[in-house]
This record gives sequence, structure tokens and C-alpha cells, in this order.
Amino acid sequence: MIAIPAVDLRDGACVQLVGGSYKEERIRLENPVEVARSWEHFGFSRLHVVDLDAATGRGSNRSIVRSILEESQVPVQVGGGIRSGDLVEELLDAGATQVIVGTRALEELEWLAGIAGSRPGEIIVACDVRERRVTTRGWVRTLPLDILDAVDELNALPLGGLLVTAVHREGQLQGTDLPLMEDVAEASHVPVYASGGVSSMQDLRALEHRGIAGAVIGMALYTGVLDPTVVAGEFRE
Repeated sequence: MIAIPAVDLRDGACVQLVGGSYKEERIRLENPVEVARSWEHFGFSRLHVVDLDAATGRGSNRSIVRSILEESQVPVQVGGGIRSGDLVEELLDAGATQVIVGTRALEELEWLAGIAGSRPGEIIVACDVRERRVTTRGWVRTLPLDILDAVDELNALPLGGLLVTAVHREGQLQGTDLPLMEDVAEASHVPVYASGGVSSMQDLRALEHRGIAGAVIGMALYTGVLDPTVVAGEFRE
């Protein structure tokens, strides 16, 4: 399993939110490019970059995303407000290894099938989950769709993976939702990346034991709860 630091962008800064709430910002660092570079220096071999403003229609941090892609020496997966095929192509051409799509992908399966078919293995679908229900539009809208039903629909597509975020655990350092992640890993035909609540090496080892391909880590790294050197050393691939 690979550990992947999260670089979440808001108003030009790198931030960490508690519980997926834009009113609960706990971490703010003013130079996201330097933050991304620091994770590479610790030994991480992949980065997870998300434009939170684009995801919620508040604005765009695309220039910062491009700067991170230009400077990065490791693969970078990029997400946040990606709702057009042109933007998918733009980001892949700019150097993103994989592009993460969520809202439109889950609300318009035909659109997702088209971009996944044109870029097999390069599209990751973000399934943000709150109490087993899929949420979209920056965690604002809850769909009448159980996560396992969503996985069943997505299994037919040539995706690069599923990113499952336990929104109810996001940024709270209370541990990941292991039953959720285990169920998704068992049901999915593609690699599953877990996010939300990871706060210990035990969490990471438990996810690995349950067949998770990668864990996106935010708050625990930014607050020093997890030692980045130790995490990067044990979970590199």
C-alpha cells in the first residue's frame, strides 16, 4: 500500500478542514508548492492535490496546481471541480498522472464512461461517503445511492481507481472507517484509495490488511500526529 499526502488548495493556500466543513479550517500554509516539495523530501512517492475552491464553485487554484505539476518529481493525482473532458485532457497534458473526478462522474455515468474509455487507467472516481451514502458538490449534496451500489455501477468502466473518502471522519483524527473501506475493497474491481480519519500507523496497517491500495493522509501529517519519515518509509507502494 502507498501513503499519499494530501495537498488541499483554498484561496491560494494549502489547508486542512475538519469534518469536510469549510467553516472548520484548522491548518493554513501559504505556499502550497513548497508544501508539496516538502512531502517529496520526506520520501513520499505520490501526491494528492485537490482544488477545494473549484470543487465548490468558489473559485480556482489552477495556476498553483500547474506549478505543483511542473515542479514535482513524483506522480501527482489531481482533483477538485473537474467536470469537463477538456479539463481532464488539460491536466493530464500538464503532467498529472491521474485525474480525479467526482460530482459529474457520479451524476452523469455516460459522461464518465466516455472519458474513462478515452483515457483508460488515468481516471480515478472520487466517492465521498457520509454514513454509507454518496455525497457530491463538495460534500453538500447527498445522493440516494449506497456506496456499494455505486461501486457496482463503476466496475464496468476502465478506471484507474476509486478514491473513497469517509467524510464523517475527515480531519478529525479519530481513525478511519474500516468496515466501509473493507466492503468497498472487496466489491471493487479496481484499486481503492482510502481517505478520511487516518491517524495512526495502526490505521494504515489495518487498511493495507483489508486490501486498500493507497491511503490519502492529511490532518495527521500536518499536525505531526504521524511522523512523515516513518510513514513514507513503510508505505511506499
